[in-house]
Amino acid sequence: MSLVVDIQKDFGGFRLNVQFEAQEGIMGILGASGCGKSMTLRCIAGVEKPDAGRIVLDGRTLYDSARRINVKPQERQVGYLFQNYALFPNMTVRQNILCGMRRLKDKADRERLLCEQLELMQLSGLEKHYPAQLSGGQQQRVALARILVSRPKLLMLDEPFSALDSHLREKLLVEMKETLRRYGGVSLVVTHNRDEAYDLCSSIALMETGRVHTHKPTKQLFADPGTVVGAMMTGCKNIAPARCVGEYEAEVPDWGITLRTARPVGENLKAVGIRAHYFGPNSRQNSFGVRIIDVVEEPFADIIRFRYENQAPGTEDLWWRTAKQNRPPKEAWGAYTLGISPVNILTLYDPGEEPEAGQEEGTAG
Repeated sequence: MSLVVDIQKDFGGFRLNVQFEAQEGIMGILGASGCGKSMTLRCIAGVEKPDAGRIVLDGRTLYDSARRINVKPQERQVGYLFQNYALFPNMTVRQNILCGMRRLKDKADRERLLCEQLELMQLSGLEKHYPAQLSGGQQQRVALARILVSRPKLLMLDEPFSALDSHLREKLLVEMKETLRRYGGVSLVVTHNRDEAYDLCSSIALMETGRVHTHKPTKQLFADPGTVVGAMMTGCKNIAPARCVGEYEAEVPDWGITLRTARPVGENLKAVGIRAHYFGPNSRQNSFGVRIIDVVEEPFADIIRFRYENQAPGTEDLWWRTAKQNRPPKEAWGAYTLGISPVNILTLYDPGEEPEAGQEEGTAG
């Protein structure tokens, strides 16, 4: 099972130019609001028609401008979960799910599939409820059940957790991952939340201003995003221009330091990045004097803002996220030392110029 997308569409002030391939599993499309994520799904579903290109699902062409092929949305075998779930408000849970089985004529088969989905989605006993009587999580499960009974070859979810309260998201994220695992086909999940993408997806395409910036396996992407945009979109808080001064050395003028790296440094190096949780006072590598500026308390950690001793004036403070028990005493703020392992230095390049990605694993944040 595979999906090939290569489409272009001009919206006047915005141009969509998207190319990617997805295999069985869960692929995330991660990007800021307005970058074209949802429009990409709408084109794949057939709700919007691209100006040019092609879309091929499991060997079947859904759209090809050169061959004048444009399969109707209802014939594409694509399940599309909208942000607002698009349930029929005047229909019960039972009626909403049965709408996904309009092509199935056998009444016994329809009833069997209905009961199966009600049990799988933990909706048993809610058959006669209307959408307004359901929680956000229950509404989401009804919408998914309605899609899955149609047996789609592609499942697309547009910001599936955006309409939910934050305290429900972690629980429903686990449920969604299990649902997509059972589904087993190609799944596309659009999100602007990097933590959701990291937890849910086996690969992630980063999208910016109508284009797919990069597409990598999830852990590889977070361990080695490769570009400044990739580092920023995966949550790296400390990024500065840098230049190659040795095979494994990068000079960072803004910070007034030279860093030793684990990855070979290319001559076309543009910047380095350091994730906030990778600093440590006990690391002897890349260890430099710092001056602590402030401590921002989070519920279960501290964010410590600091500057290197020789950092250039007017440059941004750096962030160190650490457990509360590691907070330096106030009397040490003026002269403290932080280090970082060479393996945790991100070397960043222009898109298309980055060396072959490393294999180290990373985490979001």
